[in-house]
Amino acid sequence: MARVGLIVNPIAGMGGRVGLKGTDGADVLARALELGAVPAAAERAGRALARLAPGTTVLAAAGAMGADVARDHPLAVEPLSAGSGDGGGTSAADTRAAAAELLRRQVDLILFAGGDGTARDVNEVVGELVPVLGIPTGVKMHSGVFASTPESAGEVAAAFLAAAGRAPLRQADVMDVDEDAVRAGAISTRLFGAARVPDDRMRMPGAKASPAPSDEAALDAVCATVSDAFDPRRIYVLGPGTTTRRLARHLGLPKTLLGVDAVRAGRLVGADLGERELLELIDDEPATVVVGVVGGQGALLGRGNQQISPAVLRRVGTENIEVIAGLRKLLELEPAVLHVDTGDPELDRLLCGYRRVHVAPRRTLVCRVAA
Repeated sequence: MARVGLIVNPIAGMGGRVGLKGTDGADVLARALELGAVPAAAERAGRALARLAPGTTVLAAAGAMGADVARDHPLAVEPLSAGSGDGGGTSAADTRAAAAELLRRQVDLILFAGGDGTARDVNEVVGELVPVLGIPTGVKMHSGVFASTPESAGEVAAAFLAAAGRAPLRQADVMDVDEDAVRAGAISTRLFGAARVPDDRMRMPGAKASPAPSDEAALDAVCATVSDAFDPRRIYVLGPGTTTRRLARHLGLPKTLLGVDAVRAGRLVGADLGERELLELIDDEPATVVVGVVGGQGALLGRGNQQISPAVLRRVGTENIEVIAGLRKLLELEPAVLHVDTGDPELDRLLCGYRRVHVAPRRTLVCRVAA
């Protein structure tokens, strides 16, 4: 019988809603907790595990790194010696130790909950020797090893295990943000390795891609048009990325590259905001959220912009979300779908359907949105 390995990074994603750019390092974790961050990895891992067939054999890292959440499901759980019962005390070394034990025990698939840092730790140990599949849980998820949502991860894993070795695999890039490039004012990713993943293009979008050169002029023009149309009575919440930075530049304002900022009437009214600050700022005020699209993945909400949380989106209203993207970026998506994964399945269902994306002055493209 096919067996799946499970590794959960308990602190993955905790920095997202409070405006931090990750949760790597004890100092960052302490700051996230100080700002009121709460763990989300176990809940998201549980949503994936709920899609596995009852009785599936799961070799899970000990305690909070997998076994605890796996026991909440009708699965045949075998705890590993590696892992930790204290979520706050886990480290990259714990992840690598668990991956090494799963490699020795010859599991058919390693399912892990985390972000790009966790993907790098697993890949460092197993390389392409064991297929892997990421449950999207972190703040940064530029690698091509992640499913679009936790539910999709569970469905892909279940189908792969049911195929008993006959499921097709493909190579995927393991990537992470180039911190030197970010400090220089650009978003760039570095390739750290290659992994084998189940070949499911619908539920597993590819790695993050940079904007196509042919989109540059059109993006500048559409950002100028959109910013000129801003209502001075409204607050505009600008998501992370180079597209919204272009928009801010046309307003003559600075923009936090990986953060969420807010503007009104041509003035910056908040920079690098977390969920709590956003809710305080837009309380009883008309507001619009403006976001871009992650190239190569089609991610719209829930990846890298977790500060724009379900509470913020409900307060703004799903009808008050504006999307800007290059036309070529959208046309090159495979499949041609935008993805939402806010952490609130009910809200995700409300966001699904079709949405207009600004691609050029006075030109929009209607895109399908799926959870």
